Amino acid sequence: MINRDWEKFGEDIRKTVQDAIDAQDFGKLNQTITNTINNAVDSVSRNIRNAQEAQQFQTRGRDPVNRRFGSQDTVRGRDNRRNGYSGQENGHGIRRKQPLALYRKPAGVQAGGTLTTVFGAVAGGMFSVALVFFVITALMAGAFGIPEIMVTALFLIFAAAGFVACGFGAGIRGRVKRFRTYVQVLGMREYCNIRELSERVHKSVKFVVKDLEYMFAKGWFLEGHLDDEKTCLITSHGMYQQYKQIQADRRVTEQEKAANQQRAEDEEYVQEKQGTESGRSKLPPEVQKVVEEGDAYIRKIHACNDAISGAEISAKISHMEMLVDKIFDRVEQEPEAVDDIRRLMEYYLPTTVKLLEAYRELDAQPIDGENIRSSKREIEATLDTLNLAFEKLLDGLFQETAWDVSSDISVLHTMLAQEGLTDDGLHKPN
Repeated sequence: MINRDWEKFGEDIRKTVQDAIDAQDFGKLNQTITNTINNAVDSVSRNIRNAQEAQQFQTRGRDPVNRRFGSQDTVRGRDNRRNGYSGQENGHGIRRKQPLALYRKPAGVQAGGTLTTVFGAVAGGMFSVALVFFVITALMAGAFGIPEIMVTALFLIFAAAGFVACGFGAGIRGRVKRFRTYVQVLGMREYCNIRELSERVHKSVKFVVKDLEYMFAKGWFLEGHLDDEKTCLITSHGMYQQYKQIQADRRVTEQEKAANQQRAEDEEYVQEKQGTESGRSKLPPEVQKVVEEGDAYIRKIHACNDAISGAEISAKISHMEMLVDKIFDRVEQEPEAVDDIRRLMEYYLPTTVKLLEAYRELDAQPIDGENIRSSKREIEATLDTLNLAFEKLLDGLFQETAWDVSSDISVLHTMLAQEGLTDDGLHKPN
């Protein structure tokens, strides 16, 4: 029956084209061929569907695959689901439990893909042959004007459309094949790692994820889900709810762990601060005030660094924070050095904080315009200059120590030489 449909379809196409050429009227050729194709597709589809229904009627109730994929004839009593199972009666009238259907049998989809592949290949081949035959005939007749060009273009379009349809149908068949492979890999499990599926079908993990999402949308997996990281396939609502609960419990555990760590850090900070304040209480009031103001500037620099994105600028600010912290540590160790950082306290640090706050505001803007980029570049260059100045200031705070060390070393060398214990004056016994 299907072969006769294809023969009639081909005859209709041939007659339509010949009538158009004979009458030199191509105005309705496109619409006529389109209608002919649609009628042929409908006829072949009906025949295939009737054949499938007849086969299903003969095998109904005996095919274990139908039960696995949840056909309506074998899975009954879904309104009475309990504990993840549905009840059925066997041949002796005894009810037994069967796992709920998690997949939809894609037989109709496969048939549609096969039909599209066959039709596309036949149509593409037919129009390709017709195109070659028509072009050769027209050239041999010596008549290849506008009408012949139009017919050639139509043949070319229909041939290309046929081969595209063939490729589309092959893609459908491939997806159905992969779906069955996924189901086979899952077996009786309700979850599976995506990488395991990708290795089985020889596709990338990214490809398999998109493939599964398409199957979810089409309803092939009746209760399909992916985990949050899209690394695991979950095929039932119950298992997915368990996964969500585990994730929620994990988040609570992580939050509690973070809270405990924060409390420990806060306690350590309080103890450190108490120890620092105890040590600072011995400093002159003027020095204590300077050091406390310095700590406030350090906190502001740190807060700006936390709010600003970008690894390069963050590294510069972190280096600046370390330098300023070392400067005030040195002031605590040598209170008389407080006079050397007057300019730092009165101008450099206030200006630095203003620049960082301005950069933070620019960095938070949703639009990165040229003015914003230019201002950020200028601030970044200024931070380099400030870091260099702070390095020199910190080095200068150790100048007196360097002098003392140099003097001690000089005296030590002199004493060693006098005792004859240097390389050029070792003491020799008589």
